[in-house]
Amino acid sequence: MTLRHTYAEAGVNIALAAKAKELIKKHAATTYGPQVLSGVGFFGGLFEFKGYKKPVLVSSVDGVGTKLKIASALGRYDSVGIDIVNHCVNDILTCGAEPLFFLDYIAMGRLMPEAVEAIARGLASACRDAGCALIGGETAEMPGLYAGGDYDLVGFIIGVVEKDKLIMGKAIKAGDVILGLPSSGLHTNGYSLVRRVFGETASALNKHYPELGQKLGEVLLTPHRCYLNPLKPLLPVVKGMAHITGGGLIDNVPRVLPKGLAASFKTKAWVVPPIFELIQKQGNIDRNEMFHVFNMGIGMVIICSPKDVDYFMKSLPEAKIIGEVIRQTGKVRVVIE
Repeated sequence: MTLRHTYAEAGVNIALAAKAKELIKKHAATTYGPQVLSGVGFFGGLFEFKGYKKPVLVSSVDGVGTKLKIASALGRYDSVGIDIVNHCVNDILTCGAEPLFFLDYIAMGRLMPEAVEAIARGLASACRDAGCALIGGETAEMPGLYAGGDYDLVGFIIGVVEKDKLIMGKAIKAGDVILGLPSSGLHTNGYSLVRRVFGETASALNKHYPELGQKLGEVLLTPHRCYLNPLKPLLPVVKGMAHITGGGLIDNVPRVLPKGLAASFKTKAWVVPPIFELIQKQGNIDRNEMFHVFNMGIGMVIICSPKDVDYFMKSLPEAKIIGEVIRQTGKVRVVIE
């Protein structure tokens, strides 16, 4: 007798997938404005684009990385949805772009509708805060690729900026001032090293550290901060911005500097949050490695003319003057003192 096989028997449950999509839909709908002509569920998300003279579309894609392992170990999924939206919004903000719409990709070894809904809840919350439509995405169950409760979360964003308002750092020159806005923690980078130092078991993550004032896992799951709303009114006087993600200040700031220029940072200008000091101490990590892996308390770098510093400081009381643009000598493009 020939055996009959089913998709569910192979590990893919179509009924659960349908349920997960319905749960996503209700949260995504809370982000829609009149520009959204079709949202989650159709074969393509439709967004009516108008109101710009010479629009430049700006796109970005990124993932949450192994911060997902921390969230999974603690059974918390909503914060990672916030993480990926804010990360992508910040990326396109560096060009002066505002977000239009966002798409997500959620892949799991075993589909967990409740976890998917929690992720969608976080996605929708961050999209609403940024004025961005959660217009579509993909939910995949792939037992042959992801083991057990493993999953992945990726985000795709499209934003827009008028061509004459693009921020690309071309006007930056030696003597310009570097400002820093504080991060809310690790944001979405460095978690592979953190997991190597502390482990990823629930017991390790639930350990309370006096220097943190709370449990380790709670600090590690603090959502990635979004800088759109505080920076939006100041974009006309911004010369350049760098979102401090993987690679830290060392790799990210040179991406916006014209050839022949470098950045000099004074680390005493800001307070490095306790979580970074704890990671360095527990892992016996070299200082340069810390600044190459983590944001070290600075989530967004802004470069402006000296004459605009007072305006920035009054508009952004939490901003710190953390360095200046200098002429490059040799191959070094970032100096950290």
